Amino acid sequence: MSGDLTLDAAETALRQGSKSFAGASRLFDARVRRSATLLYAWCRHCDDLIDGQSLGRDSPSSGSATGSLDEIQRETRAALAGRPRPGTPYEGLAEVVQRHRIPVRYPLDLVEGFAMDVGGRRYDTIEDTVTYCYHVAGAVGVMMALIMGTRDEETLDRACDLGIAFQLTNIARDVADDAAAGRVYLPRRWLAEDGVAPEALARAGEAVRAGRTIGRVLDEAERYYASASAGIGRLPLRSALAIAAAREIYRAIGVKARTAQPAATGTRVSTTRGEKLALGAMGCVKGLALFAVPAAAPRPDGLWTRSDALPAPTVLIRGRRAAPASQHPGSASGRSLARQ
Repeated sequence: MSGDLTLDAAETALRQGSKSFAGASRLFDARVRRSATLLYAWCRHCDDLIDGQSLGRDSPSSGSATGSLDEIQRETRAALAGRPRPGTPYEGLAEVVQRHRIPVRYPLDLVEGFAMDVGGRRYDTIEDTVTYCYHVAGAVGVMMALIMGTRDEETLDRACDLGIAFQLTNIARDVADDAAAGRVYLPRRWLAEDGVAPEALARAGEAVRAGRTIGRVLDEAERYYASASAGIGRLPLRSALAIAAAREIYRAIGVKARTAQPAATGTRVSTTRGEKLALGAMGCVKGLALFAVPAAAPRPDGLWTRSDALPAPTVLIRGRRAAPASQHPGSASGRSLARQ
């Protein structure tokens, strides 16, 4: 790989793009941190292309979202086939997928999430919203667990749950910003029950009426946060500490969003540096406890599962067809796969 240059760029993207994850990732061992950083850089790059941003901030766009999606699909497929463009985040993705034997389904599931945004998908029910959350975050949770060395299906499901919880938190926090960009992820049926028109969400004075729906989305996030906790103790110790810290920091954003009503005020909820340190320390204590005595509770019924997904498109890997996800080491079994 064009190695150091790609990693340096990835580390810069992580530092500037996500202070919460950057802090928690310091707890990973060097090998896991390298791969997690490269994976983050690819995710960030694709997200920015779709949104016309740079590291999550507005930036002059040089093309359409559809053109960006075409690029992401083309370059990602080339990377999964072992032909990444040198010096790009796709080269980092290729390294991660090969090193950790990540089934191609999961990067492609994330790309499908971007396609859902570009295509203007409607989310009428909470199940629709959670399906989107799987594609743009749950699939990343599974890839992260594979990077950490996890192969058992139960733990992969819990990692997926944490990604979904994170994205539900994002949705609750960013209602006004998303609506201003023409995107509504809150379940439209819930909004209708509260007499809220989706187009009103872009108006700060009107969006306060969506408070009950936002609370229900955060309640749904809590179900996934609770389920995810049971998987933390099954990770290697340093990874368990990092993920437990990230869970506490991100969950706190949802707690703030529930009381601060960011949709009504137009402000973006975040945690301060001091809060991140305190929450990270609290997470480490919980992570140690879960590692010492892993939770044995079965995964609750009614949560979204990877078996709810459609099969990922076939991709050529190094001149041969990729095996179905069920035939890849550490993959999700032979059930049909869903995309977001």
